[in-house]
Amino acid sequence: MTTVFAFLLTIAILIVVHEWGHYRMARACGVKVLRFSVGFGKVLWRRQRTPDSTEFVVCALPFGGYVRMLDEREGVVPPALADQAFNRKPLRSRALIVAAGPAANLILAIVLYAAAGWIGTDEPKALLGAPAAGSLAERAGMRAGDWVRAVQEPGGEPVEIRSYHDLRWYVTDATVHGRDLALQLTDAHGQRPREVVLPLGILGSREVDATLMQKIGLGQPYSAPVLGRVLPGGPAERAGLRSGDRVLSIDGEPVADAASLRQRIRASVDREGARPLTLRVDRAGQVVTLRVEPALIEEQGQRIARIEAEVGQPVEFVKVSYGPLEGVAYGMRRTWEVSALTLRMLGKMLIGEASVKNLSGPLTIADFAGQSVQLGLSYYLGFLALVSVSLGVLNLLPLPVLDGGHLMYYLFEGVTGRPISDVWLDRLQRGGVAIMLVMMSLALYNDVARLLGLH
Repeated sequence: MTTVFAFLLTIAILIVVHEWGHYRMARACGVKVLRFSVGFGKVLWRRQRTPDSTEFVVCALPFGGYVRMLDEREGVVPPALADQAFNRKPLRSRALIVAAGPAANLILAIVLYAAAGWIGTDEPKALLGAPAAGSLAERAGMRAGDWVRAVQEPGGEPVEIRSYHDLRWYVTDATVHGRDLALQLTDAHGQRPREVVLPLGILGSREVDATLMQKIGLGQPYSAPVLGRVLPGGPAERAGLRSGDRVLSIDGEPVADAASLRQRIRASVDREGARPLTLRVDRAGQVVTLRVEPALIEEQGQRIARIEAEVGQPVEFVKVSYGPLEGVAYGMRRTWEVSALTLRMLGKMLIGEASVKNLSGPLTIADFAGQSVQLGLSYYLGFLALVSVSLGVLNLLPLPVLDGGHLMYYLFEGVTGRPISDVWLDRLQRGGVAIMLVMMSLALYNDVARLLGLH
């Protein structure tokens, strides 16, 4: 229920802001607005102060909205109101009215990002878990427990990394741009600084998808290989393991972090069953060697071993927040970065250099909306800002039926001195609808594939 409510709230806010941009600019340009609608279909709520004022309605289908303006191309306009018709306005005014919707979404994103920054969020510290064997991260010299303090692209300035989320963002951005990324590292205590170069330029933007971090070798943030609650009667308790034990090695091989410890335990299976493991643990400063016989279970059709104990300390979190002016600067910078990344990814998908699996539809949006609401207000504001940027950028694409398509019509009119003919306008609109249907179908397919674990 929370997911549905969060999704509907997200859609409602973005639609209202988008259409409000069109509405306010139309009023400012002297155009009479007949109806302001949130949604399509059957009218559920209606308000109109006077018969001559704008009618505000909420309709049954919430996936969109529109502002209906007085226009001689859509019906008879009384001579007394002809100067308030949209089609009678100068080209500049019509372009401003069309562009105001996407602009409102981008301005909203700035405000939302700034507000999220002012409130602050608890985010994982940029401490690295053990990189996957043979991965880019491991070959670059990154190790479990490294603390990423800053990143730098070739020819750019160092950028401070405040959290693990920051790191993921800059790694993704560098991969999309095909650039290597220099990382300034220290140990977990901020000592022994060094620099490594992550060669992201060899990947290419086609590799940017939900598994990008695993491909690079950056998994979860660092978690110490310390045991938590030990289940009564389980293999760990029978072996003498206790809560708080820090695992140093398994069968003589050092353990880097909790993720590698879990993986080693799960993989201790042969044809005969679960293999016994020899663990060296640090218990309050004393090293103890214990022999554990894991239990063998089946999980999703695979045989895995378990010791029936919680493995790993909680990930370390840091508070990330911004001051008043710093928050506004952050909102503007993040809106610009997300807009640029969205456009670049769309362009690369169009020419086949990026996977179309990156397209997301309503199911993914609903899922993330529900998750962000449960995490807290600042997380939801950040999510809402992200979707607002996406909506603003998408609507500026030069596709018929979108605001960007109408702006292309006006560009043609400005260059040639005449509007596009009705015949070509009809053809372009039909083509635009077809393209949008293909994109929506592909996005919905990706949503379902993600839910089924196919992506």
